[in-house]
Amino acid sequence: MKAPDLSTTRVALDLDLVSPGKRAGAARLRWSSNDNPLGHYPLPVMTVIGGEGPTVLLTGGVHGDEYEGPVALYRLYRALDPVEVKGRLIILPALNAPALRAAARVSPLDGGNLNRAFPGRADGGPTEMIAHFVESCLMPVADAVIDLHAGGKASWFVPCALAARAASGALDPANLALARAFGAPVVWVLGAQNDDRSVNAAATRAGLPAIAAELGGGGALGPAELAVAERGLRRVLAHLGVLSAPAVDDPLPPPRLVELSAVNQSVTAEAPGLYQPLVCAGDDVAAGNLLGLIHDIDLPDAAPLEVSAPCTGLVLAETRRGLVAPGDFLALVASEVA
Repeated sequence: MKAPDLSTTRVALDLDLVSPGKRAGAARLRWSSNDNPLGHYPLPVMTVIGGEGPTVLLTGGVHGDEYEGPVALYRLYRALDPVEVKGRLIILPALNAPALRAAARVSPLDGGNLNRAFPGRADGGPTEMIAHFVESCLMPVADAVIDLHAGGKASWFVPCALAARAASGALDPANLALARAFGAPVVWVLGAQNDDRSVNAAATRAGLPAIAAELGGGGALGPAELAVAERGLRRVLAHLGVLSAPAVDDPLPPPRLVELSAVNQSVTAEAPGLYQPLVCAGDDVAAGNLLGLIHDIDLPDAAPLEVSAPCTGLVLAETRRGLVAPGDFLALVASEVA
């Protein structure tokens, strides 16, 4: 197994990522701030290394208000014995640890959104430094990547696995196989609307099979969504040959494949007011169906503004905000993959 080349990063890591065994430590994000001028910000890192096999990089806490992923990864690490593992797991459960400690989507150090910072820069701000550390140092020694997300405080997602398309635009067989193995009822296929500054996009650039997952949200940790994450992790690791296949009572049904192929499938508010949702994430809608109503706070006699579905499909995510302003996210309506 190769050790990461850390010569190009300002993030320090002295945890042994090569020798068999199970170890936990922290990468040191060296950044001088008013609160911590001469110290560093620790980023938890764990590894479980067994016999010969692939290296899988697992990340959570890319946004600091998404909790299912970090808890699932901590629990996985504590539960595993190296004798169970064929290969190596490199686990970063709180990749954006400053944001997670602040229960904030973006970093309190620089306001950066880590999932919009890749490939990052070694000499950039703290968010860029973390992104560079992952893409330039850890991904070159990985064979696959799993990145766990949720909707954060502001939204809630139907539990789903995210699989990027191939560079040609065709469905990527390796990514789809990982997404199907995860076992969520929905696979969100990422296409032209996918942002190329994410963990998932970085893995695609590196030529690594990868999936992300969205697992509920709303600023709290849901037991059902956590269970999906934990089962999904073990299923994907079994698919990759790192763990033995988990016992299941029934074969998994084929997941529903959906995508966002047009900008307007991300529905946003066109006026300020109180948003009254009329559908929930997980509901099916037809084009033109009402998704919700926006009530003007200052005009009690005014009819509420109607918000309609832009297409026929699945409500993949919903806002968890009651008070909205123009441009605020309201819902994602995903259409079936052709």
